[in-house]
Amino acid sequence: MLKNTTIKDDYLKNLNRSQYQAVTHTKGPLLVLAGAGAGKTKVITHRITHLIHKGVSPTNILAVTFTNKAAKEMSSRVHDLVNSQPFGKTACLDEQPTITTFHSLGVRLLREFHNHINLSRHFSIYDRSDSLQIIKKSLELADYNPKEFEPKKILSVISNAKNKGLNQESFQNQANSFLKQVASAVWKHYQEIMIKEQALDFDDLLSKTLMLLKNDPEIKQLLRNRYRYIHVDEYQDTNQVQFNLIKILAKEHQNICAVGDIDQNIYSWRGADIKNVLQFEKSFNKPHIVLLEENYRSTKNIIAAANDVIKKNQNRIDKNVFTNNSEGEKISLFVAMNEHDEAQKVAYTCRQLLKDKVAANKIAILYRANFQSRVLEESFLKLDLPYQLIGTKFFARKEIKDVLSYLRLAFNPDSQSDLSRIINVPSRGIGKVTLLKLLSDKKTELNRGAKAKVDSFYKLINEIKIYATDNPLEKTLEFIIKQSGIEKDLLTKKTEESSERLGNLYELVNLSKNFSDLPTLEAVESLLETAALQSDQDEIENREAIRMMTIHAAKGLEFPYVFIVGMEEGLFPYERLSDNETDQEEERRLFYVALTRAEKKVFLSYAHMRTIFGSQRINTPSSFIYDIDEQYIEKENPNEKNINNPYETTIYLD
Repeated sequence: MLKNTTIKDDYLKNLNRSQYQAVTHTKGPLLVLAGAGAGKTKVITHRITHLIHKGVSPTNILAVTFTNKAAKEMSSRVHDLVNSQPFGKTACLDEQPTITTFHSLGVRLLREFHNHINLSRHFSIYDRSDSLQIIKKSLELADYNPKEFEPKKILSVISNAKNKGLNQESFQNQANSFLKQVASAVWKHYQEIMIKEQALDFDDLLSKTLMLLKNDPEIKQLLRNRYRYIHVDEYQDTNQVQFNLIKILAKEHQNICAVGDIDQNIYSWRGADIKNVLQFEKSFNKPHIVLLEENYRSTKNIIAAANDVIKKNQNRIDKNVFTNNSEGEKISLFVAMNEHDEAQKVAYTCRQLLKDKVAANKIAILYRANFQSRVLEESFLKLDLPYQLIGTKFFARKEIKDVLSYLRLAFNPDSQSDLSRIINVPSRGIGKVTLLKLLSDKKTELNRGAKAKVDSFYKLINEIKIYATDNPLEKTLEFIIKQSGIEKDLLTKKTEESSERLGNLYELVNLSKNFSDLPTLEAVESLLETAALQSDQDEIENREAIRMMTIHAAKGLEFPYVFIVGMEEGLFPYERLSDNETDQEEERRLFYVALTRAEKKVFLSYAHMRTIFGSQRINTPSSFIYDIDEQYIEKENPNEKNINNPYETTIYLD
């Protein structure tokens, strides 16, 4: 660590030499290639602090990352650092830097400049389930059968095209397969519906922002002057649109700091382009490059195993991650007969860790595919172990989406998707025929009874808008829950499910208090944005529970004890059943990410037999296991008698 710092730059003294070099290089492009656990967030937060200390206005500083959790943590660290330093008069402490996710930045800019692209300030943000409903409707409008063409597949094709910077017209011109031709036809109707409903999907938040910058020179120059110092976290995960967005903003001042790790590039399926890192030197003029290779998280054994795995990849920039931490325990490898044996072993081991006074939230169970969680949950329930399954999103629950649809429709009356969702929730006696006439602008054709019911509904929507304009957000949500009839309906049913749903609505009201410091309408916008852009990590609760999640969801997290289950060929590395293809290098990067989530101990396991999609499969061990030198692995034999672990099974050791 560096000791020769003055009192005014005291925040620099806990940096190693590579971190110090990255933090203090503030002019021109900078690429920081950082290994897992090497202090990427520390570099960005200290660099922002250093810029403020040197007199850069916080309003000229932008930092973008990929999850709300990462953005909040980064913002909190910068706040604490800045407020703990005796900065001189040159530092401006009255403003805050912009630290946000890519998608939230898009929302912010599109709301600010909405008039320039014929968009309502209160545009709706449709999540994946909303988008799928529009895709189904678009398939029918394009004269295709939704049962013949899977809407998820069509949406994926469109999403991938948007992430590459294509619009519907350019995609149509290069549609060289029947599937792409279908997707192009569907996309045209999808786009028309979204425009009519004043709605954007996730990909639009970025592509529309990029279009705004490309088509409006004045706004482009305004934002270049505003964001003179740009930081990009997890740079290896950027797609083509995100890269172009950053490149345009940074072009004039060239003060861009990109921090990333090629070895943790695991999102190619959603457009992340590894070339953005490999070609950084071509994209920006004479960049300074810093390697962060010291890991502060994991033991020597874990780092050695991770290095063994990742060095097999060819498409990477070579670096030697090391640690000065202790040797640590070896990686445990358990071989089970089937998935039930594996799940029981994991559960009993977790129970023993809890008996050894390990806090439950210090343990994570990681798997390649979501279906693997079911049998794990069964074993945990049998032993009454506390756990949280990451991936069941709070804002995706029906009752939550219903209440938020009332709020969205109040501010965006063009949203037919929200209208269709809630016009009869709870039941008002408004049938499908009435709804179809409303959606077709044929309200005048309604009979007197139907018209009265519809008028009453729209009166409620107008009352919600008026109430929301003059009252705190939490009061508005309470108003919706009561005045819509949802609360009364759930109380009348008197079932366990209805009680749980009502509890979720009350939790929504409590959650909305997080936005109480914002002006009323900004609070509404922020809640709706948070709901639409929620990630799996946002679901992690501050309670004592063992976390279960996919490896993708674990990116950026760390735990003392990590279980990686299902280490079998075809499962991990994962073989896509539809095309029998496996991206070995990306799968190996995914395993590298899984290993480096652990601080103290890693448990690997695989099953000789596993039932997948109703068929029992005989497995061979994952080739990734053999990438690790045997000296770092110890095989467990559960037949050894242990009074604290009554688990017994037949085991086959290779």
